[in-house]
Amino acid sequence: MSNVDFVTARHVPAETVVPETVSPRRAVVEEHAVTEALAILSESVRDIVETHRVCGGLDWLDNRPPHVIADALARMDAVQAGVVFRLLDKERALSVFEELEPVDQQQILQGLREKSFRDLVEAMDPDDRARMLHEAPAKVAKKVLAGLSPRERRMTATLLGYPEGSVGLYMTPEVVALPDNLTVAQALGCVRAKGANAETVYTLPVVDRGRRLTGIVELRELVLHSPDAMVSELVVTEPPFVRATDAAEKAARLMSSTNLINLVVVDSEDRVVGLLTIDDAMEVLEAADSEDVAKQAGSAPWEGHYMAAKVFQLARYRALWLTLLLFAATLTVSVTDMFASTLEQAASLALFIPLLIGAGGNAGAQAATACVRALAVGEVRVSDLFKVIWRECRVGLVLGAMLAAAGLLIGTVFVGPKIAVVVAITLVVICGWAATIGGTMPLLAKKFRIDPAVVSAPMVTTLVDATGLIIYFTTAKLVLGI
Repeated sequence: MSNVDFVTARHVPAETVVPETVSPRRAVVEEHAVTEALAILSESVRDIVETHRVCGGLDWLDNRPPHVIADALARMDAVQAGVVFRLLDKERALSVFEELEPVDQQQILQGLREKSFRDLVEAMDPDDRARMLHEAPAKVAKKVLAGLSPRERRMTATLLGYPEGSVGLYMTPEVVALPDNLTVAQALGCVRAKGANAETVYTLPVVDRGRRLTGIVELRELVLHSPDAMVSELVVTEPPFVRATDAAEKAARLMSSTNLINLVVVDSEDRVVGLLTIDDAMEVLEAADSEDVAKQAGSAPWEGHYMAAKVFQLARYRALWLTLLLFAATLTVSVTDMFASTLEQAASLALFIPLLIGAGGNAGAQAATACVRALAVGEVRVSDLFKVIWRECRVGLVLGAMLAAAGLLIGTVFVGPKIAVVVAITLVVICGWAATIGGTMPLLAKKFRIDPAVVSAPMVTTLVDATGLIIYFTTAKLVLGI
C-alpha cells in the first residue's frame, strides 16, 4: 500500500491495497446514521483499516462530509490515516486535507509518493499551504517549495515572510481587486476573468492606480445595479481593514465584532495584499481560545487532535504547571504553620479551612476567567483597571454575603455561634478579596506585556488560598480574642 498513489487507489483491487499476510478481524463496517456520535464514526473508519474491506471503506467515505473524515483521520495513527487517505479520490482528498490541522497534514504528507505529494500541495490554497509549511521542519518546507509551480511558489514564499501569528500567514493573496474607474459591466467582466483563481469574489476591494485601498464593493451590488453605473458610486469608503503584520487574533476579533465575512488586508503603504476570510478567522479564534483555555487550566497547549495525543505527551504538557503550582502551594503550608498556636486554642477552626479556601479560590477563578475573556474580545482595556477592581470587589462582597448566610447556619449547627460568626465574616472578606485579585491580575499581566491567560485560574487560586488563610486566622483572633 505504501506504493499506491492516493489518486488511483480507488481503482486498485482490494487484495493489492492491503497486504494479504494480515487476516480480517471484523465484519464490514455497518452504515451509521448521521445523528450518531462522532466518536462512533471515527471508530468505524478505524474498522475499515482493520477489516481490510476497501469497498465498505469507499461507501463510508463517500457518505461522509470532509470535516467528519478529517476528524476521523486525526484520531488515527500515521499508518491507519495514510491507508484511509489513499482511498479518497483527488478532489475529496484535497477537501479533507484542508480540514486537517497542520500537524496532521504533515503526518499524511510523509506517507505520500512524490507525485501525490506535489499534486496535493499544489492544489492547496496559498494561505493553508503557508501555515502548514510555517510549522513544518525546514527540510519538508524546502521540498514543498521546490515542487511548486512558479506562481504558487511566489505566493507561498510571500506569505511565509510574514511574522508568526500575523494576518499575513492566514490571508489569501488571491484577490480580485477592482480599479475605481470601472463601470459595473467592466467590473463584472473583471470578476469573470480573474475570479477562477480567487478564493472568494464576494468582497471586492476597490483600488486606485497604485493599488491602494479606496473602498470595497460587494458582488451583490454589482449584480443588482445597472451595467452602466460606475463602481465608484457603489463603493463603501473607509471600510474596516488591517495590515498584514497585525496580529491574526486581533483581525479575527474585528471581523467578529463587525460581522464581516471578509476583511481587507493591506501593506504598510495601504496597498491591498489579500483578504482574511471568515473560515480562516474562525480557525484563528478557535486556536486562540483553545490556547487560553489550556493556560487558564494550568496546562500548555498542544498541537493536533486530543484523541491522537499520547498519554505521556499530555502529561508532559501539564507537568510543568503542576510542579510550579505545587511549589506555590507551599505558601499555604507556611501560613498554617504560622497560626499553629491559634489552631491549638480553637481546633474546630480547622474544620472550615477546606470550605473557605475552596470558596475563595472559586471566586477568584471565576473573576479571572471573566476578565481574560473580556480582554480577549475587547470589552475591557488596561485603562479600565480601577473600574474592574471596583466592580469585581463589589461582586465578590455580594457573593460572600450570600455564602456567609449559609456558612453561619452550617457553623452554628456543627461548632456553635462564635466559630460560625468567624466563618461568615471570613467568607465575605475572602470572596471580595479573591474576586478583586482574579479581576486585577489579567489586566496587570496585559500592562506588562504578559499573556493574561498565563495568569491562569490555578495561579490565582493558589495565591488566594494562602492569603485567605491569613484572613481567616486573623478574623478568628479578633473575634475570639485568642
